[in-house]
Amino acid sequence: MKRVLRGAGLLICLSAISCGGGGGSLTGSGPSGTGPTPSSNVVSVVVNGGPADSVNTLFTTITVCVPGSNTCQTIDGIQIDTGSYGLRLLASVVTLSLPVSAASGGGSLLECTPFLDGYSWGPVALVDLQVSGETASSVPVQLIGDSRFPTVPSDCSSSAPVAEDTVASFGANGILGIGPFVQDCGSTCVTTAIPAAYYSCITESTCTNTTVALASQVQNPVTFFSVDNNGSIISLPNVASGGAASLTGSLIFGIDTQSNNQLSGQTVLAVDPDSGFITTVFSGQTLSSSFIDSGSNGIYFNDSNIATCTDSGFTGFYCPAGTDSLSATLQGQNADGTATGTGASASFSVTNAETVSQVSPDFTVLPGLAGTITGSGTFDWGLPFFYGRKIATGIQGYTTSAGTGPYVAF
Repeated sequence: MKRVLRGAGLLICLSAISCGGGGGSLTGSGPSGTGPTPSSNVVSVVVNGGPADSVNTLFTTITVCVPGSNTCQTIDGIQIDTGSYGLRLLASVVTLSLPVSAASGGGSLLECTPFLDGYSWGPVALVDLQVSGETASSVPVQLIGDSRFPTVPSDCSSSAPVAEDTVASFGANGILGIGPFVQDCGSTCVTTAIPAAYYSCITESTCTNTTVALASQVQNPVTFFSVDNNGSIISLPNVASGGAASLTGSLIFGIDTQSNNQLSGQTVLAVDPDSGFITTVFSGQTLSSSFIDSGSNGIYFNDSNIATCTDSGFTGFYCPAGTDSLSATLQGQNADGTATGTGASASFSVTNAETVSQVSPDFTVLPGLAGTITGSGTFDWGLPFFYGRKIATGIQGYTTSAGTGPYVAF
């Protein structure tokens, strides 16, 4: 099935850092109707604690409006995630009155979104969206934890370890999924009512799996932009090995559409058009279920030679005695899961998660944060991989000078 596990984002809050709540701010201005310029396709992004005291989490600010109106809300603390697709907002943060979309067979349209570390449940609604100077109309979004629909179907609640329906548990006020696909489920959900995906809810507690048209699915909002709609680029500066309190960079929309988003010198890796995976060759292993994901707050892989942390608050993280300097090769992937032959080597470091949290408790930028992951064939290149790099994501079916997506380039 196509992209059943739609979000690859891994949001882990270190126990040494508290997780609290947050909110958005209200504004009265709506999206502008003017076309983008080379500066308006750029939005500032920041790695900081955000609304839930997270680490290695990339945030930006967006404005959403009731469709066709100037009734709008500006919301900060929106995580940028190249491992999922679509805009998802915590309902507790949204002050707008957004009507729920109708399911094809009647009732309200709701969605279950399984991530690696939890699941999110909530209705689908439409918003007009503005990110910097880019605007989009009638974008389907998910409202997570909406009190109008408190009952979670059992196939959703069993799809991932825990519910992530609050700012504290989700780690952000929302998530902007800008991965290499258009829809979060695709053609599979058009023809098949699959478990833990879309639902038609006749009442708040009577929900059945349903099919959903492509246009009604939660989908990558970049494709709704008028010009800069074929992909995006995340550009972050380098970070000292000891980390930093915060880090500021840029999210650039479009690839080869403006003077500021041209690809030059980057290695382009095709991703599997069904799963979004690439291949990582590491320590003699060929890991064909690998991915580059700004929504993961560390680099996650399995290496029995690296000591794991003993403190129960850091379960699953690596705690080597010193800093381990490692390298791997990233390769593109064909539709059949085989490597394309195009690849690039990458160096990365692993530091002691316990030590760094004690030495620099106020640091939210930790380039050496790494841990284990479930799955013998998996390597998760999380946000630390983005530090000091300019990483592009080409969307499936959209053309750029580097070829037609889906691909990643760095």
